[in-house]
Amino acid sequence: MIERVLHRVMREIVMTAAALAPAERRRQIRRRARGREDTFRLQRSDYAIVSYGKSGRTWLNVMLSRFFQLRHKLPAHDLFFFDNLHAKNKAIPKILFTHDNYIRDYTGAGATKVAFYNKPTILLVRHPADVSVSQFFQWQHRMPAHKKVLNEYPAHGADISVADFVLNADAGLPRAVRFLNEWAKELPRMKNVLIVRYEDIRRDPNGELKRMLNWMKQSPTDDEVSQSVEFAAFENMRKLEEGSSSTWLSGKRLAPGKKGDTNSYKVRRAKIGGYHDYFDDEQTRQIDEYVAKHLDPVFGYGTDASPTTERQAS
Repeated sequence: MIERVLHRVMREIVMTAAALAPAERRRQIRRRARGREDTFRLQRSDYAIVSYGKSGRTWLNVMLSRFFQLRHKLPAHDLFFFDNLHAKNKAIPKILFTHDNYIRDYTGAGATKVAFYNKPTILLVRHPADVSVSQFFQWQHRMPAHKKVLNEYPAHGADISVADFVLNADAGLPRAVRFLNEWAKELPRMKNVLIVRYEDIRRDPNGELKRMLNWMKQSPTDDEVSQSVEFAAFENMRKLEEGSSSTWLSGKRLAPGKKGDTNSYKVRRAKIGGYHDYFDDEQTRQIDEYVAKHLDPVFGYGTDASPTTERQAS
């Protein structure tokens, strides 16, 4: 715990000092400082859960957190944040949820996933077009200005449409596809990785949560799974975000960007294929053709292929 706090303090010191550097150098320094902290956590975690932004990470975190709270009789007030639940009960694993944004800046490993090769990892994926639309609303309503600079998103306050963001900006569809392709290329080098699709969790949340927990060697009961899924249901999470409940999800992490504006909510729509609602037929065709042409078929998007769900070391 002390070591983790020291890492956080060091990051803040480095990032404050970087304020005197030129803009691009400042961005690089701050990304590397975040990467150092993420690498520290990854090395000490029991499991990593990796996803591109807006792929359902919070939803999965709620389900897993609720399971371990039920299993170990803990109060319902904390999401997993690396080792916080482990600190309350050593039987609970340390789980790092990460978007894999900054580790490469610290390790210098580029697009390779060498930091994850020996780490049991869940790769949570979602159709990149749905991800890109959700990322647009995250950028528009929830993302602070310094994060936009840090991750090279369009400038704070820029007047661009959802189509501009998704189809033309590097922050949109091409960026989401590139993330998935990097991981697809590295899957054969992973010793223990489980691929989980957001769409499959939506269709069968009980079955997918049970599959993940069995992979973690937790042997969940049907009742534990059902209660965890019910607690993380869309309607319940939306109520929690709106502040109608006093439970642990009513904090800043799950607060709306603007009260009453559903596009600013962390829990926004949870709809499969919802990207079709934002584009005309020609734009939708461009999106679908891009995904079919550029995205690795291992994930089962844009093709008839079923996703590869698990790889184990031979």
